[in-house]
Amino acid sequence: MAFQIGEMSTEQLLDAQAHVWNHLFSFINSMSLKCAIELGIPDIIHNHAKPMSLSQLVDALPIPKVKSHFVYRLMRLLIHSEFFVKVDVSDEEEKEHYWLTPASLLLLRNAPLTVVPLVPLILDPIFTTPFDYVSKWLASEHHYSSPFEMRHGRKVFEHAGHELGVNKLLNEAMSSDARLLTHVLVRDHKQVLEGIKLLVDVGGGTGATAKAILDAFPDMKCIVLDLPHVVGGLEGTDNLSYAAGNMFETIPSADAVFLKWILHDWNDEDCVKILKKCKEAITGKDMGDTKVMIIDMVLDIYGRDDKAVETHLFFDIAMMSYINGKERTEKEWAKLFFDSGFTSYKITNAFGLRSLIEVYP
Repeated sequence: MAFQIGEMSTEQLLDAQAHVWNHLFSFINSMSLKCAIELGIPDIIHNHAKPMSLSQLVDALPIPKVKSHFVYRLMRLLIHSEFFVKVDVSDEEEKEHYWLTPASLLLLRNAPLTVVPLVPLILDPIFTTPFDYVSKWLASEHHYSSPFEMRHGRKVFEHAGHELGVNKLLNEAMSSDARLLTHVLVRDHKQVLEGIKLLVDVGGGTGATAKAILDAFPDMKCIVLDLPHVVGGLEGTDNLSYAAGNMFETIPSADAVFLKWILHDWNDEDCVKILKKCKEAITGKDMGDTKVMIIDMVLDIYGRDDKAVETHLFFDIAMMSYINGKERTEKEWAKLFFDSGFTSYKITNAFGLRSLIEVYP
């Protein structure tokens, strides 16, 4: 039976209030991170080459010095969020200095594995305002596929096809993610690509993933399949080519099909359609060597790691709100594979919050 307010102890009552407050204001974490990146704080500290005091940081920022105390308050929150760390420097007048953490190293604009392009994409009003429409969308009898479509009148990929700025944000964000992921793939899981002569990267964007794979496997050939507005005008090389097309209609024949962060964009019915096209693409090859490689989230593999579980659930609601997609449990993934005609699969927890799923015909 549920608690009644009158039955709560004072501690329970105030803890409940604090819990509500924490969730109401949690968006400030994201917006403070966005502010730090827009001001260039990670790069400024990195370029200083050693921990910086508050006054040194303020001098380097494009802001009036009278606002130094506000910078202190911003940094205090970002330290709590583990984007920066406070270091004591005993031989200087200002003892407290700021230094980088592993997370802020990924926020350097020109770092090879930067994730900075994700920030203006995820926190752009185009992608945040649909969350204001979730309750209205759920209650509506109109057949909008998502809150995004209800807000903007078009689905995400249609919108990107009409708005060059949105298309640019998407391509840059996906390219940055591809560089980090393929860095891990070819460094720690290279064996999953061995023996593949022809790979097709479905929804491969501008080719960042394919290029990184081909750097590690120069004898391989790779086809990047994506929509015309994504790959239009892109030039290939001897072992890299671009195909403008629709994965629901046809996927080029290959030894293996690669799907990075694709299937969570779609509902179950559409995923089965895509997977059947993937199976057609590898049919007729040496069945012992063919497979579909999927990089996506598997919801139920982290046990009691609350932070990982929460991030997975954030992504699930984001997919619902952007494009009527979803994150899936292993049981849900398995059903998709078997409904599509595949016989077996293997999940490797390879990429932090995402997994590598190898699916066999």
